[in-house]
Amino acid sequence: MPGDTTRGRRRTGTWISAVLVLVLGAVLVTGRAEDDGGDDEECPPRTVVSWAPEPRLTSAFARYGDDDARTDDWTGGDGTHSVRLPDGRLLWLFSDTFLGRVHRPPNPAGEAYAWRDGSAPLVRNSAVVMRDGRPESTLPAPLFPDPAPGSWRWPVAARVEPRSPGASEQVLRVLLWVRRHGAPPWIYGEPLATEVATLTLPALRLESVTTVLDQRRVGDLSRRVLFGTTLVEEDGWTYVFGGDDGRPASRAASHAHVARVPEGGLADPAAWEYWDGSGWRSRARPAPVLGDGRRTGVGSAFTVTRDDGTYVLFTMAAGAEGLATVTAYWACSPAGPWHGPAGAFTPALPAAGTAAYNPQAHPELSRGGRLVLSLDVNWLETSAAAAMLSRNVSLYRPRFVTVRLGPPR
Repeated sequence: MPGDTTRGRRRTGTWISAVLVLVLGAVLVTGRAEDDGGDDEECPPRTVVSWAPEPRLTSAFARYGDDDARTDDWTGGDGTHSVRLPDGRLLWLFSDTFLGRVHRPPNPAGEAYAWRDGSAPLVRNSAVVMRDGRPESTLPAPLFPDPAPGSWRWPVAARVEPRSPGASEQVLRVLLWVRRHGAPPWIYGEPLATEVATLTLPALRLESVTTVLDQRRVGDLSRRVLFGTTLVEEDGWTYVFGGDDGRPASRAASHAHVARVPEGGLADPAAWEYWDGSGWRSRARPAPVLGDGRRTGVGSAFTVTRDDGTYVLFTMAAGAEGLATVTAYWACSPAGPWHGPAGAFTPALPAAGTAAYNPQAHPELSRGGRLVLSLDVNWLETSAAAAMLSRNVSLYRPRFVTVRLGPPR
């Protein structure tokens, strides 16, 4: 919580290791599209045929985080999402975020790492504005205040859309995950609800927050679904993907779910339709479209994009490989059936003892047939995580790669 940095840092270290369990997973088909074509629809199979580091973006955030001109701006974070604004700026949304000052090396242990004080502020969310490929400013943080004591908001996917269907005025909608402190095994927070925030353009002033799916009445916490880890726009619809948390104690993989909303309706709960296993329903229990709930599934944070008419999903691989390896799946419709895994790749990590999670696509930065992906990176061991994040600030920042998609070889 802001203002309680010592306890907040301990919680962050604990949450990091727990979420690394959640992000492990591959996809197994359990859903079948009906009015989206399903098996009757044809699309070319797509997978990762090559990949390469993207040092320009990785370095841009490293330079911005190390700049000590201000003490109230972003110096590291995770939950990396981006959205292009109408005026050309790129807005980056982050979940847990360190603010404060970064000190030049050596650190207090004599190591050649930039470092921050143990009292550095930690907030639950932040937003960084990028212009011409360079991060230039951090909006006042947290951008989305805590809804109640002991709970918080994590921003996920976002899009610019009409204020209402058919309206000429555009606003920015940001999907939010609401969680609260929980007892083990829910040490990363109990899932509560999916919200949608509306921000004015171009000022990016928070105007309202609306709950679109409240999960508090679902007694089994492992079955509560939060939407917004990624979204895809097609034919006047916004397809919003989400997942449950599985059962952390059993290390079970999460299930993927999907909803759809007509353009301009993200902030209207009545406009949401959920895939229930056979069709789209406005008032239905969402049915999983990916994952068997045992050994295979997705992480709670995954991403979906479209390539040549095909939906491509990226998630961390199953088992121990999921601490570093990304894998891909493809489908002809948002509700599947999904095919894979294929095209797994393992980017380099910054240091032994770190792990990667939360792959996210950034189509607005992609060009030349290559798709930009970000990966969040953090220290793996819970007890040492908070200390290591201050000892070496580079460990808690996104890394970027580019991938080229094509037919399976």
